[in-house]
Amino acid sequence: MDSILNTLSNIPWWLWVLIVLALVAFRDIFIQKRHTISHNFPIVGHLRYWLESIGPEMRQYFVANNREELPFNRIERGWIYASAKNENNYEGFGTDRDIFEHQHIFINNEMMPYKIDKNHPNAIDKSFLPCAKVMGAYNKRKKPYRPASIINISAMSFGSLSAKAVESLNKGVKIADAYHNTGEGGLSPYHRNGGDVIFHFGTGYFGVRDKDGNFSMEKMKQLVEDNPFIKAIEIKLSQGAKPGKGGVLPGAKITKQIADIRGVEIGKDVLSPPNHSAFSNVKEMVDFIEAIAEATGLPVGIKAAIGKLNQWNELANIMLKTGKGPDFITVDGGEGGTGAAPPSFADHVSLPWVYGFSDLYKLFKNKGLTNRIVFIGSGKLGFPAKAAMAFAMGADCINVAREAMMSIGCIQAQVCHTNRCPAGIATQSKWLQNGINIPLKSERLAQYFKTFKKELIEITHAAGYEHPCQFKMTDIEVNVDDHNLSKELSRTYMYEKDPVPFSSMQHLKDCLYLGGKQNA
Repeated sequence: MDSILNTLSNIPWWLWVLIVLALVAFRDIFIQKRHTISHNFPIVGHLRYWLESIGPEMRQYFVANNREELPFNRIERGWIYASAKNENNYEGFGTDRDIFEHQHIFINNEMMPYKIDKNHPNAIDKSFLPCAKVMGAYNKRKKPYRPASIINISAMSFGSLSAKAVESLNKGVKIADAYHNTGEGGLSPYHRNGGDVIFHFGTGYFGVRDKDGNFSMEKMKQLVEDNPFIKAIEIKLSQGAKPGKGGVLPGAKITKQIADIRGVEIGKDVLSPPNHSAFSNVKEMVDFIEAIAEATGLPVGIKAAIGKLNQWNELANIMLKTGKGPDFITVDGGEGGTGAAPPSFADHVSLPWVYGFSDLYKLFKNKGLTNRIVFIGSGKLGFPAKAAMAFAMGADCINVAREAMMSIGCIQAQVCHTNRCPAGIATQSKWLQNGINIPLKSERLAQYFKTFKKELIEITHAAGYEHPCQFKMTDIEVNVDDHNLSKELSRTYMYEKDPVPFSSMQHLKDCLYLGGKQNA
């Protein structure tokens, strides 16, 4: 044995390298049968697979130009990072965007901007920007809610996001006076850090399901009673990433904590079907909404990606006839978001946000229903100019998901669905999560929101208005073709936004329902 060890210890390092490479080559040629490249080009073939695995990162940093990447280019990511860190987010020497490209946004400024006096709410707080509408006001819910921020966290569940990411987001929205949508994974301990919460559920009814997987009104009532920071309830009909498609939560991913939060069994696959079991048609959905609102006292809304409009038209007619219906509607963009989906769905099913929202808003406008509903936009709207366009089209609030993730450190690695998120945000790996400094990240989320609102207010003032809800379709132009380089939104989408009742920022600041404080 000693002689063998001595012999091995005398082998030079370079010979060890050759031995290992020879073993790899032997395996590639004679043992493995799965990869033709590795068989035909032993050893070297592995380099091809490695380069392919880091291709997105290589293109992101060395190949793509500043405006080329999708879903968020380097300039967009840089603006979010700088805003979140309260660093200089300006650019010098003029824009590097092609301002003649299709869908480029132009905001028509006023000759003399809107002027605020020294006692104006925005002179005191440059980021004070609440929603101009009150959720549940028309339907006389027991606990109406005026969101204290027009930008908020979109539906992202614990399980999809890590515990530390969810906690950072919740603590951040508390600082920024925003709300935090739970996503359909149920209400976790990490959502209970002081921020306003909108409880969201889908066809799996996680957190409010009975032992058979059906919706439980008793559990819903108890959840709201035990957690007064829940300010509204959102029913997911579909999401932009995969509208009309259910999902499976593999049993291997279900820890005891996730099982307790979602109300499922440990180690057993859980199916989220495409359809709800609590209702099967539009009328039953309206009855379901009213039953939840009556039981909880909270505003109740729906979230969906938009495609066909026949059932939406049916909903509008029921609302006209009965005076009942959702208090808010969240419109998700068909371009997808944080939810993993097959490319066939993410690329092709349902409409992009601007088309889906304009179709839906136009339908409700023609029925005279827009002021009964708070419209929430969700789909890459986390930039002030895009938000201005959304408000001009009729949105009252916007929800952001990926932009919020980037504010707490997401690098757009696009491996959210693999549990290998290098930033520790979209993973359950304890090791990867350890890099998240919760106090720091929550401050950065809050600062991104504050910077966003401050810049949107400045754009609003430049256009001659006090609040973004006052934007008209004629205030925004977009490039549509080469012959007529830009059209006003009203000519592009063929409708005029209904005016939102608004008197002053001071009126919003004095509102009893601002941030749901009267219900606390």
